[in-house]
Amino acid sequence: MAKKSTASLPLDQQILQLSRAAEELGKLAAQQGEEASKATVKGLSRLAEGLKGLVDLVSKREEERTNLLALADIGQVVNSSLKLDEVLRIVMDTIVRLTEAERGFLMLKDEEGELSIQVARNWEQESLQPSEFAISSTVVKRVAASGQAVLTTNAQEDPRFGEQESVLAYSLRSILCVPLKVKEELIGVLYADNRVHTALFTEADRDLLDAFANQAAVAIENARLFESVRRTLAEVTDLKTLMDNVFASVASGVLTTDVEEKITLCNQAAERILGHSAQALVGKQLQQALPEITQSLSASLQSVREKDGTVIGLEISPTLPKRGVVDLRFNLSPLRDAQQQAQGIAIVVDDLTEQKRLEAQRRLFERLVSPAVIEQLDPDKLSLGGQQRPITVLFADIRGFTGYSEPLSPEELVAVLNLYLAASAEAVLAQEGTIDKFMGDGIMAWFNAPIPQPDHTMRAVRAALDIRKAFEKLHRQLPAEARLSFGAGIHFGEAVLGLVGTEKRLDYTAIGDSVNTAKRIQEGAAPGQILISEPAYRQVHKAVEAQPLEPLALRGKRQPVKVYEISEIKG
Repeated sequence: MAKKSTASLPLDQQILQLSRAAEELGKLAAQQGEEASKATVKGLSRLAEGLKGLVDLVSKREEERTNLLALADIGQVVNSSLKLDEVLRIVMDTIVRLTEAERGFLMLKDEEGELSIQVARNWEQESLQPSEFAISSTVVKRVAASGQAVLTTNAQEDPRFGEQESVLAYSLRSILCVPLKVKEELIGVLYADNRVHTALFTEADRDLLDAFANQAAVAIENARLFESVRRTLAEVTDLKTLMDNVFASVASGVLTTDVEEKITLCNQAAERILGHSAQALVGKQLQQALPEITQSLSASLQSVREKDGTVIGLEISPTLPKRGVVDLRFNLSPLRDAQQQAQGIAIVVDDLTEQKRLEAQRRLFERLVSPAVIEQLDPDKLSLGGQQRPITVLFADIRGFTGYSEPLSPEELVAVLNLYLAASAEAVLAQEGTIDKFMGDGIMAWFNAPIPQPDHTMRAVRAALDIRKAFEKLHRQLPAEARLSFGAGIHFGEAVLGLVGTEKRLDYTAIGDSVNTAKRIQEGAAPGQILISEPAYRQVHKAVEAQPLEPLALRGKRQPVKVYEISEIKG
């Protein structure tokens, strides 16, 4: 095999070959004669010594160059990841490889400022078990306190550490420990050792590891910051998800605007209430997106902006494109940041449409059933079907109404009819009776249901007398031709009461012979008369003035029914 030319060899090897050549020349000169060659031999010897020194210098520079290249490569490797665990592992494996240590440990300061082992690796790049975490705490503490690297070639004989228990107990010999600093602040230490060989580490290893530690500290700090940012981002994401879930769950609509009144947030409830999707609203001017609402809110919005106050319970009834007329309630308040600087307006909207409808129905129901009775009803216990119970039934109708109505227009007729029926209804409700229905120019009501009333028959009598008084009062207000009379019938007996119909349409009514009997008695009453059956009279005879009348032959009854005419209440 051909020999390589001298020029193709590394510089240190070239110098070494020249040195050897000079030695050979010296030997040759010595063979040529003692006197002639003394000077040549001496010069060649000095040349050989200089060349050897030059070889040492070149070797040192070559080692430094190799270390610099290694640091550059290490920097790339260490900074190739932002995952803290991976960065720590790479740092530790690199230390063991660079120093040829038996073991390597990386320790970082915790929140209390104490150093704790984060990763421990051996020369085979395997993780050590906690039972193998035997290090010189004295060395670590000295590096942490001074911020300077520590190198010992034989800890057993080093006067600084030879007497330490950990050094003796674990037979520690070669130890190299350098600080990890970021901006002159110590964040941890790198520790490498060998429990067998002495003089394993050199000052060059220390300097190299010290330089590497600077890169490693920055990489670790970057990974820590990245981990912190990642956790913060995860927390913010979780918080946003939570807020989105909260906003999606609340029944109230929520809108927010910026200082320019552009909509920045719209939850699902607001979409449903306002009849617009969030996509159609967010980013739009409030006036442009919801003109039918902002027209009514403009004064309040201006007040919130200028006075930095709140507006609570503002109710409006706008006409929305997709929903028609709705009843809405708004709460407006300034939207502030953590420094209490105004960032816009927060708008909370509640849909009162259904509530208003139910309130209207309740008001209507209160015209049929006494409010006192309504307060005692339990909707959860109401069901289709009925129960038999004793009640007092009252029928009353207007006398002479048919003849009176013939020349009147429908509007005039209804106006007068409502006056008399309203007076009758007020008298019944005042006694906490239940109005079953209006039947043309008459009214049907009963007492003792759905709420028990021990004096229910007396209540029916008082209601009938109050109807008569109310009619007399109306007669003083109406023209002579509109002064109509009434007749009333009262009966006490058993009836079946309950809800009849379907789940969508219910009637609370009374059914039975006692209802029919009360109706027939009312039909037999003369204008202005209040007739009461004998069973009902027995309930109230001690409290009323009444005169017995001839028994009435009622349709559907085999025997005439004994009745009494009530004139007034005693005392």
